[in-house]
Amino acid sequence: MKLALPLLAALTVGALALSSARTPASHLAQEDAAEPPSSKEQKALLEALYACNPKKRKGRREMARLLEPYASVPAPTGSKRKKLLKEITKRWEKERELPKKGTEHWYWEDERKGRFFLSGKTRKPKGLFIGLHGGGVGQADASGSFGSWSGPAGKRDWVSIYPQAIEATERGWTDTGTEEWIMDLIDEARRTFGVPPDRIYIGGHSMGGYGSWVLGAHHADLFAAAVPSAGAPTPVYNADGTIHSIQQGVVPNLRNLPMCVYQSIDDPQVPPDANQAAVRQVESSKDTWGGYENFEYWEVDGRGHAYPEGGTNALLEKIEGYVRESYPKKIVWQPALTWKTQFYWLDWPDPRIGAIVIAELDREANRVDVKSDGKSVAGLGVLLSPEVLDLEKEVVVTLDGTEVFRGVPETSWAVLCRTALTCDPGRTFEARIQVK
Repeated sequence: MKLALPLLAALTVGALALSSARTPASHLAQEDAAEPPSSKEQKALLEALYACNPKKRKGRREMARLLEPYASVPAPTGSKRKKLLKEITKRWEKERELPKKGTEHWYWEDERKGRFFLSGKTRKPKGLFIGLHGGGVGQADASGSFGSWSGPAGKRDWVSIYPQAIEATERGWTDTGTEEWIMDLIDEARRTFGVPPDRIYIGGHSMGGYGSWVLGAHHADLFAAAVPSAGAPTPVYNADGTIHSIQQGVVPNLRNLPMCVYQSIDDPQVPPDANQAAVRQVESSKDTWGGYENFEYWEVDGRGHAYPEGGTNALLEKIEGYVRESYPKKIVWQPALTWKTQFYWLDWPDPRIGAIVIAELDREANRVDVKSDGKSVAGLGVLLSPEVLDLEKEVVVTLDGTEVFRGVPETSWAVLCRTALTCDPGRTFEARIQVK
């Protein structure tokens, strides 16, 4: 296992705003470059960028500082673009990899030790499955999820990873440290085994069902589909003990993520009320925003806390055909993590936790309409590429019905470099328009 500082899966999620078609010249630093860096400068720049931790505010600020001189330099095209992306890929491939042999492994990072199991097709896999174990306070053992899911995942020619929550808590999968680590593992699996970035799946049972609900939502722009089993997002209760709502940062973000949720109504460990409440919130959100076309609630009786008939194979059958949608026409985002600063083609260097942002593309009109919850969305930006809108024509951007930009977007070397650092074409962009 290589010991270089890993490029975290959220590296594309942004630093501070680096470029905007609306940025006035007076705002640019005096040292702004008129040309892209030379080959020698570029090599040094990439080394410095990969040394930053984008999940830390200090790391994001340093990335912004390093790239700011190139914010007004146009993104390269043609062979020069290919050359830049090739150089980024070469440097990305030097980051930490997963072991290519063996099943049970230990992982050291920042003096914290993580355990995981590795299984399945490690040579040109057709997909990656992240299997989350159950448990709770004082209980964390990845061997159970490995034993339950690895066979069916392997039959699909997927490579699969079964991490063990670093801390055995009630919400271990979303504890600080564990969630970041899982994103690292995904990035390293892509690098090591050539996992197709559009075919990454997540699932789990019991607490692992909670984890696949919530991690699937936090990182819906990363996954192709999720399959929570006998687990639910955390409910918020009224004073009389009835469920008022579901934890924030979950249901809104799932608008474009295919998901099958399995629940037995006689489950003595995870009663159905939380999942039923979450499903009601999905239905309400569907009425409000549309979407959720590939959301399925699979409720049965008589299975207790067990898997459905057919076991985990039946669960994987529900999601195996999906591929990630990288450029959905409409996005609903409720930020839940300070370090998750990019969501599909939205970029928010300092997201307001719990905000609701709705952004919709009109590709015929070459237009983006953004709606807020009426509170501040300072710093919010829209990321553009030819897959999102036509960059050679006039683009219109509105915020809450007010036009905030009209013009042909200026591409940026800095934006392209920053968003390409994870070598994921579906999260790579070349222009950014400041919305607020």
